[in-house]
Formats: sequence, structure tokens, C-alpha cells
Amino acid sequence: MSLEDAKNQVDQAFTRNDPRGLSFENAFGGATSFLRRRYSKDLKGVDLAVTGIPFDQAVTHRPGTRFGPRAIREASTLQPYDPPYGWGYDPLALLNIVDYGDMAFDYANTREVPARIEAHLGAILDAGAAPVTLGGDHFITLPILRAVAARRGPVALIQFDAHSDTWVDDDPDRIDHGTFLYKAIREGVVDPGASVSVGIRTENPDTLGVTILDAPSVHQDGVAATLARIRQVVGERPVYITFDIDALDPAFAPGTGTPVWGGLASWHAAALLRGLAGLDLIGGDVVEVSPPYDTTGATAIAAAHVAMELIALYGWTRRGG
Repeated sequence: MSLEDAKNQVDQAFTRNDPRGLSFENAFGGATSFLRRRYSKDLKGVDLAVTGIPFDQAVTHRPGTRFGPRAIREASTLQPYDPPYGWGYDPLALLNIVDYGDMAFDYANTREVPARIEAHLGAILDAGAAPVTLGGDHFITLPILRAVAARRGPVALIQFDAHSDTWVDDDPDRIDHGTFLYKAIREGVVDPGASVSVGIRTENPDTLGVTILDAPSVHQDGVAATLARIRQVVGERPVYITFDIDALDPAFAPGTGTPVWGGLASWHAAALLRGLAGLDLIGGDVVEVSPPYDTTGATAIAAAHVAMELIALYGWTRRGG
């Protein structure tokens, strides 16, 4: 296959016959599934399912992350022509990946959303597929973790974020993007002793035992030392990765609801994610992309690359390194 195939290929989200392999339809046209993977609700034989949860409730400053999955899919159309650079293998050839579409919910019935997310992700996991989820605000990670922990036990977590999200919140009815990790730890679905938060740069008096590798430490100590510490904490545990796009400095990702200066550069994120190769990834998400605040599309492009790296990390372990 080559770019010559763009003469005939279009709408690969619906028309592709082989679930594996690259895609060469014109980036500016066609149905915008993630990486031009086939849309499917049939998960038989699927290794990894990409799904969107277009939900935002009450973010700190700027709403709009409900549009994140759509923007990330559109940005991803720049990526499926070649294997991701530097990995040395092609995860799109190795893995059977589908775009599972978005989760359906009643926007006027917010209270039912947590259970819907947990059931939606549970269906993916029960089919034997690993989930990569496009958000949506960071609340969505809580019911995702509940679904994973119900099947795998307490989760080792790597969180890329500007905020620790462990502010006190003991009201079970609150749906809050800033307290997902507090509740996940209190509920026992995350093991804080095997969990790391990277890129933090806001004050929080109690991180509940999670190891904090804040943004200044990444800048000062460097990528290699940061990776060594992450691996020391996580060990051999299966791990879930959640990536809040505001882990990146606003210079690299302005389209987020809670921008904080002094963050990671995009090259930090690329090197850190790549450096986690060999960990037993059981799923991941990228959240908080708010396209209305970034007309350049840079934030969605960054998120699309994060999602691709999560896919490549998952495939790396499955291919034996």
C-alpha cells in the first residue's frame, strides 16, 4: 500500500476489510474514526478498542471537553500513513484495533453517567479487549478504574497531570473532574503505593500516598531519572495510564479547561511515554482536550499522539518487546 491508494481509499472507518494495517486515504476527507480504524460494536477477536466519552460536567474554568473525542479523532487522520516513529514496529499491523465509537448517555440525566461509563468500559474488558479512552473531563477516569479494578483488582496508576486530583471529596453523589483520584483511592480501586503522578504543579496537602514527580523535578532531574523512579514505584504490576492534557504546558496544549504554566513540553511527554515500554499496560485514557480554546488544533494533535503511544505501549508488551 502507498499514497497511491488515496485514489481509491475513502471512508476506511466503514469500508476497510482488514482490521490491521496502515491507511492512506486523504487526511482531509472521509469519515474520521481514530486512526481510520473500522467503527465496530463487535469486539470478537479485537485486541484494543478506542472509545470516546464526550462528557464534561463542571470544569474549573473553561468547558468544552465534550468535544475532545471528536477533535482527537480528526487530528489522528495525520497519523495512520506510517508506523509511529522510533518504535521499530507497527502496532497497527500487530493489533486488531477498532474504534468502538462514543458512549451514549442522556445529557440531562447526569447522575446516571458514572454507572454508564463503568458498564461501557466493562463491556470492552469482558470482550477481552484493552480500552483506550478519549475524553471528556477527568471525572471519567473514576468509573473506568472501577470497571478495571472489578476485573483485575486494585490498579497501579500512572497519572500525567498538572493537578493531583486528590482533594477531599466524601460525597458519593458529586461528579467532579478534580477529585477522581481521591475517590478511587478511598474506594480501593487504585493502589497508591504503586502509583505515580507526573507533571504536578498545583498545591495539595494530601496526595494519599501517591508518589509525586512534579513538573520542576522532571525539568531538573531529567527524563531518565523520572522514568527510573516511575519503574521503581510501579514495579511489575499491571498498570493503567491516565493522561490529562494539561500535564503539558499551555504553550504546547492551550486547549484545556485548566491550563497551568511551567508544565511538560510535548517532547517530555513523548520521551516519558516511550520510556515506559515493557510495562504491562492494561488500558489508558487521554482527557481534558477542550478544542474551542485552541483554534490551531495543537492540543488535539498532542492528544492523538498520546493515544497512539498508549496503543504502541500495549502492543510492545504483547509482541515480546
